[in-house]
Amino acid sequence: MANGLYKIKNSLRAVWRGLRLLAHVAKGAWIVAFRFPQLHYWQQHEHVQAWAATLMVRAGVQLQIEGQPPTKGPVLLVSNHISWLDIPLLHAARHCRFISKSDVKGWPIIGTLATAAGTLYIQRSSRRDAMRMITAMEEAFKRGEILAVFPEGTTGDGRELLSFHSNLLQAAVQVDAPVQPVGLRFVDGKTGEPSYAATYVGDETLLGSIWRVLSAEQLMAVVHYGEPQQAQGRDRRVWAKDLHAEVDRLRKA
Repeated sequence: MANGLYKIKNSLRAVWRGLRLLAHVAKGAWIVAFRFPQLHYWQQHEHVQAWAATLMVRAGVQLQIEGQPPTKGPVLLVSNHISWLDIPLLHAARHCRFISKSDVKGWPIIGTLATAAGTLYIQRSSRRDAMRMITAMEEAFKRGEILAVFPEGTTGDGRELLSFHSNLLQAAVQVDAPVQPVGLRFVDGKTGEPSYAATYVGDETLLGSIWRVLSAEQLMAVVHYGEPQQAQGRDRRVWAKDLHAEVDRLRKA
């Protein structure tokens, strides 16, 4: 009996949060369509960060920031990747421009919001496009922008950190831009234990992951910023291994 009431309570919580989340996504699309054209780019960035922070609240996720987010660029954020929540989570902590697979651009509503947030798109299967992206990143660094990438290339289960792809680090090597490692983790707000409610990996469905997040009683997302570092003579492959070790430390700290 008690277990049944608990499930009903969780389901009602998820439905309520889901309705609020859908309304917030619709509001974001409206802002992008009708307000963004009149705003300066830095005002757009402020809107994106505020919108992402509110999205976390609507989803019932508490944000905790550890370490010092970058105050200005140029800098490349490298982070582990667990969930569909990771991008709005990092936007909520500090606006940045993500490097994302080109498929995202065509997704209904999500693609529109991602493009408005300044996302740079890459065709991961194309070597030529990777070179184009490195050039675009170099230009962004020279403009003093904050970029972000998930060097695992896909989501992990939150337990083990996948190997890092080093290709996009080449842009930071060539212009000597700093790279700041970031560790993400989700924890149960009541117990402090790791939570895997937000994972989206393997055979898991997006709807299933969203439902688990919306159903969670107290879910906390922790963004742990490490110290920025320069290449200091390291090539991108060696640097990627060092960054992997630091991100692994930060996500567990």
